Amino acid sequence: MLRVYGPDCDGGLVEAGRGQVIPAGATWIDLEEPTREEEKLVEQAIGVSVPTRDDLSEIEPSSRLYEQRGVLYMTLSTLRGVDEGRPTTEPIGFVLTDGKLVTIRYATPRPIRDFANHVHHEPTLARDALTVLVRLLDSIIDRLADELERSGAEMEEVSSIIFAPNMDERRIPARQLTALLTRIGRAQALLARVRETAVSAIRLLSFLSGSERLHRSDCQGERDHIVSLQTDASALLDHAGYLGDDLNFQLDAAMGLISIEQNAAMKLFSWVAIVFLPPTLIAGIFGMNFTHMPELDEVWGYPMALLVMLLSAVLPLWILKRRGWI
Repeated sequence: MLRVYGPDCDGGLVEAGRGQVIPAGATWIDLEEPTREEEKLVEQAIGVSVPTRDDLSEIEPSSRLYEQRGVLYMTLSTLRGVDEGRPTTEPIGFVLTDGKLVTIRYATPRPIRDFANHVHHEPTLARDALTVLVRLLDSIIDRLADELERSGAEMEEVSSIIFAPNMDERRIPARQLTALLTRIGRAQALLARVRETAVSAIRLLSFLSGSERLHRSDCQGERDHIVSLQTDASALLDHAGYLGDDLNFQLDAAMGLISIEQNAAMKLFSWVAIVFLPPTLIAGIFGMNFTHMPELDEVWGYPMALLVMLLSAVLPLWILKRRGWI
């Protein structure tokens, strides 16, 4: 799909195969899963080629951030899929010319969708290409802050379960422990994607702030805004690292709970063995069919055997309890 935005454009579709053209006043051209006809139409409008999907998938900085004949080519790994429970990153390409910004994407992250809706209702937000780019980056970084806030709240809830003040509340059934580990794993996956987006944004902002385009006298406001975004992205990256360390600590604590539960079960089996093993041994001795066993002929033999078995079960427990081992 091909949509155009600007002071005189409301984000309407442009159909490349029906003779439509891109309006001259368009400042933002948004390509979503473009066809070859749509790419050609955009290339005619801006006078340069647009990156393909393979170009966006490159990981080398020289392939993601470069300037060619005064046109800036940038690729940003953007967080997506959080609402669906499958956080991942998707590369989004930006081509910035003197008068137009072209975005090439094969997914619709929430920040871009929200910003497009804002521009649709308030076209003046897209008064020029550089303003659109800066506001788009601002929206993406704000989204990272929201996700980190949600991750922090999720981790606090997990922490309240792991470190419950009541000891009985910390004895979590196996099914709940499995669900707890799943929540920790999902939170870790989200933090990893947030950090990936933050690192990519910092690289893009550094490249953008060092370009000649941003050092023009009429770009002072956008330059200050980009410096602010760099500070925000760096702070988010640091905060994501802190949350990641905290999450690793919670994972270790959860694994410790599992180990404690296993040790408690093994201790219970040990107590049972201590209680029943000596009486079983005595019962085995008196159950042997030897001819010369004088106790079998005595009246007190049977009560004595029962008493000895009882004492052999109770006495070890009393000794262990007295020493504080149980």
